[in-house]
Amino acid sequence: MLQDGPFAVGDAPPLLHPFSRETKQWVRNIRENQLPKTKYRLVRNQVFDLLGVRNFDEILTLIHDRRLRIKAAERAYLLIGNMFAIEGGQREVIRQLHEYARTADDVINSLRAKVLVPFSAHIETTNEIATTWDPVELLLALFDDRYHKKARFEAKRKLALMELAGSIDLRERETKITEKFLDFLNFLNAFVWSPDYRIGELDIRYLHSWHHSGDFSCSTVKVLSEEEASRVAPGAGEKMTLIKRRRFRDNGADIPIYVTIRKKEPAAKVLKLLRKNENNPATAVDDELGLMAVLDSVNDVKRFVRHLTRSATEAQSFMTLEDISDTLTGGEYRSNATGSSRKTAMLKFFARTGGMRIEFILHTNRSYLNYIYQRDVAHDEYEVKRIFDTGVVAFLFPPDIYHLDLEAIRNHQLAWFRRLIEEN
Repeated sequence: MLQDGPFAVGDAPPLLHPFSRETKQWVRNIRENQLPKTKYRLVRNQVFDLLGVRNFDEILTLIHDRRLRIKAAERAYLLIGNMFAIEGGQREVIRQLHEYARTADDVINSLRAKVLVPFSAHIETTNEIATTWDPVELLLALFDDRYHKKARFEAKRKLALMELAGSIDLRERETKITEKFLDFLNFLNAFVWSPDYRIGELDIRYLHSWHHSGDFSCSTVKVLSEEEASRVAPGAGEKMTLIKRRRFRDNGADIPIYVTIRKKEPAAKVLKLLRKNENNPATAVDDELGLMAVLDSVNDVKRFVRHLTRSATEAQSFMTLEDISDTLTGGEYRSNATGSSRKTAMLKFFARTGGMRIEFILHTNRSYLNYIYQRDVAHDEYEVKRIFDTGVVAFLFPPDIYHLDLEAIRNHQLAWFRRLIEEN
């Protein structure tokens, strides 16, 4: 994928001018380092194996012979299906390849829709690549002089993202994450939430907050009903934040709690693999199931954690809490995640119960508002930092292909999100 590596996409396909000055320089460069030379041989052999060819000349034949391309594609479906343990024959393999291609497109579109939205037109995928799902067609595009340099890079990028999507799909099927997600929801409804509430029944409340001018952190917050909120017009330095709360019962008292439950979508998992520079979802994606909750006070947070472990016992499963981090009452948040702020306040842990490992992030009203609005802490700013500072943007949209000043865009986006947060 790297444009400064041995597989960089050039102005012309690699087969067009095999004895050109550029090709000879590429050979000299690769001879000086054993690792890229080894990688080149391995990847070249993978290309030949997938296409069913013995040399580069046969690739050119495939490009111009539709009958041979169809035969190569059918062979590739069998190989890919067996690699990702896809059962159900060729039809199911093709269906899954469509899903992997959709996930690859979703990775790019998710960045265009938020973190890079003002530059969406600059990074839009070439139509011919966006509508292609067949790995053989994408691979052949790399060697086809009819495709522009940008389109050939996007074909390679889509192949790489599809491979990650396939690895994630295999991991999900092995761990049965969809079934576990349903089990998790059933556990919450049966044992955690108040029995007086129907499934999905929520109380609408608003957090009316006042923020410091220096860093826009929350100084004061009041919980308002819908009627009370309708009579308030927030001024400068004030925010009105909607929350829809459930309740849990502890010692006979119903305690309000706002909850958002997350199962990471495949595109988000692919981005996480890219941020961590990992190919294996088993080692890089440890937060597939998660819950974020907001309570009125630190004491309510403690009561909820105790209620949670008791509820697991009622469900006939012991619950252990792992990797605990608590900065709700002071201290610095220490994380290895690029772009995270030490000023982030929350209680974070993983709960292991019922064959699941679930990430919990617990906030008070004030820490939650800081998580949304405070300078250098707000999640929207964190998203920009982590996607740029981990090198993902440069990886997916290299400057020599897209002609973008990534450092200037990073600063622009941070300032843009800050204006959205404070002025809206």
